[in-house]
Amino acid sequence: MSTTALAWLGRSAMRAVGGVGALALVAGRTAWGLRRLERRELARGLVQFGYGSLPLALATAALAGVIVVVQASLYIQRFGARAFLGWAAGYGVLWEFGPLLLGLIMSARIGARNAAELATLKVGGQIEGLRGIGLDPFALLVAPRVVAMELSMLGLSTFTFLVSILCEAVAAKLTLDLPVRVFFGTFAQMLNPSDILGGVVKTGAFGLAISLVSTAVGLRAKGGARAVGEAAASAVVLGCAAIFLLDFLLTSLLSKVLA
Repeated sequence: MSTTALAWLGRSAMRAVGGVGALALVAGRTAWGLRRLERRELARGLVQFGYGSLPLALATAALAGVIVVVQASLYIQRFGARAFLGWAAGYGVLWEFGPLLLGLIMSARIGARNAAELATLKVGGQIEGLRGIGLDPFALLVAPRVVAMELSMLGLSTFTFLVSILCEAVAAKLTLDLPVRVFFGTFAQMLNPSDILGGVVKTGAFGLAISLVSTAVGLRAKGGARAVGEAAASAVVLGCAAIFLLDFLLTSLLSKVLA
């Protein structure tokens, strides 16, 4: 292996260690700041991250439900298993597509926004200014955002799952002429609470990953306006990468624990 390749691997390893350390620091300081949580900032975060994302999340959920049914109908018709469409479509949304799509959308919307706002405060000197007058930026700015993003993700998942399943039932009726009672019959008979729990656990993990990654990226920003844009872009890329990694790990783990 050439010296250049070794140097690249060394720099990549150092950046990875530095990134993990930054995430651990943000998580620890945020947990410590929860005792002095700024409620006004929490309310603002819930409105911006949760309520503001509701139209986009619902529209995506509706389209995802229709796409799942249209795609599944190709195989359902081939194997003559129309009666199992409710179970298959519901399982796909609750366990996989719902949490994954919601996580990717929220990473692009609220992750980028959070990173850009914190990066602006960092390069503008406001973060150091708060420390200078004895205030904890994590209690005032970071902890409320992390809690708001986590609560927003869990709240949005409830609405998006319901909308997606309702759209699936309508799509099944229109494309396969499958009665709604048949769709929800197999849905209720073959799905169990552990399937719903798996989706909730994934959604919560994705929300925590988005908040911690975007916060760490925003607080590490250095430079001027260019650093703000780079922080927002990095938050989206790293947040999506974290979601896919967590999805793989949680699917492997939960399929054994909840089986």
